[in-house]
Amino acid sequence: MAVQEAGQGGAVLGAHGGGCTCGDCPHGARAGHRRAVAEFLLKRDEFAAGQGLPAAVAHSVSASRQWVSEELTQSAEHVAERGRAEGDAWLARLWLRTACVVWGVVVALLLVQALTAIGAGWTAARTAGLLAAVVIAGALTAASWFHRARGGALAPVIGEDNRLSTSRAVAGAWVLFVAYAVLVLVGRLAAASGNAERDALISGLELARGAGVVTVLAVVCAIAVLVRRVVGVRVLGQRLQKVRAYRPRAADLLTDDAGRGSFADIQYVVIGGVALLFAAVRLGRRPDQLPDLPWGLAVVVLVSAATYLAGKYAEGGRPVILSVVRAREAGDLDAPIRTGDDIEIRGAGFVPPGAQGADRLSRMVVRIGAVHVHVPLVPVAGGFSNPTDAVLTVPVPADVEPGRVEVQVVTAVGVETNRYLIDVTE
Repeated sequence: MAVQEAGQGGAVLGAHGGGCTCGDCPHGARAGHRRAVAEFLLKRDEFAAGQGLPAAVAHSVSASRQWVSEELTQSAEHVAERGRAEGDAWLARLWLRTACVVWGVVVALLLVQALTAIGAGWTAARTAGLLAAVVIAGALTAASWFHRARGGALAPVIGEDNRLSTSRAVAGAWVLFVAYAVLVLVGRLAAASGNAERDALISGLELARGAGVVTVLAVVCAIAVLVRRVVGVRVLGQRLQKVRAYRPRAADLLTDDAGRGSFADIQYVVIGGVALLFAAVRLGRRPDQLPDLPWGLAVVVLVSAATYLAGKYAEGGRPVILSVVRAREAGDLDAPIRTGDDIEIRGAGFVPPGAQGADRLSRMVVRIGAVHVHVPLVPVAGGFSNPTDAVLTVPVPADVEPGRVEVQVVTAVGVETNRYLIDVTE
């Protein structure tokens, strides 16, 4: 078998080349993406060490920088293409994984009920709880099948930027729990034989019994809708920069777009999860009514939701140019800005969160007068020294007319900074 695989290796690589999206292929999307990333990192580190430059451009600093930037840009575009292919393939396989997790939860519930029934006996409430879990699991499985190209059951909680939405995930968890609690009461009501028992179960749905849970459900659902509106308006108003991710990750629930831990998201998930766990225990103890979430705990959840919403209003901001100076190397004389010189643009917000990849950095443009200058990628060991979030260095092309000209930065997502005037001399 090993000999046959060795003989057929060339044909397989030629057929797939790292671009296929089948889940079982060893040369599929994931392997292709990893191989492209490894090649890019090797090339970047070689250029950072001064290796691999052709003799035709090695004598000129500006020419070699431009050549290196173009080579890295092409390699980064290849990595981005492979990353998108891997993301699509991962989403297509996710529906089956989510379905397995859902039914795994049902099996876990069955085991817990079976263990706790030892000595106490099996009750109608346990049967109703298990049937309710089966109904919800069946509905989620059907939804996973119909949305299998978009992540299965997770499709409703994946945002427009292809990341898991914290607000939608919290709201979705509360919706599923309340639906489960109501189905438990429905199952018990269907099995009830006496009028007194049926009346007690119906009274368990009264607002006085579940006011805390209903309030929390209303608030978290409203937060999910409001956050989507807030983010959309801020993006269209160029007050927030959003970069689309290759695929959603579980860490998206606790981090910002750059992958850094977000206090607003973490506290919202933690407090919401703790309150949900308390409500689940209350439902297990009193399966004849909606969980009576104490108002103290409900207010804590509301404060957490308000903090999360305030964090969404506070994040982001429009990129801004603070100053533009002539870039000076050691030994250079002080002089005004001339065509052919490098200028250093200082400011903030040039690199949006999540746009640290070379494919996004290479899309940055600086307008100098009427000339559009692509920001060159300058590799260093482990990353890039240009561009950065606070400093950009670009050359002033010979096509720029001497005189007073405007400088403006266009970020990777298309957001424009303020215009800054500089004087270019002959």
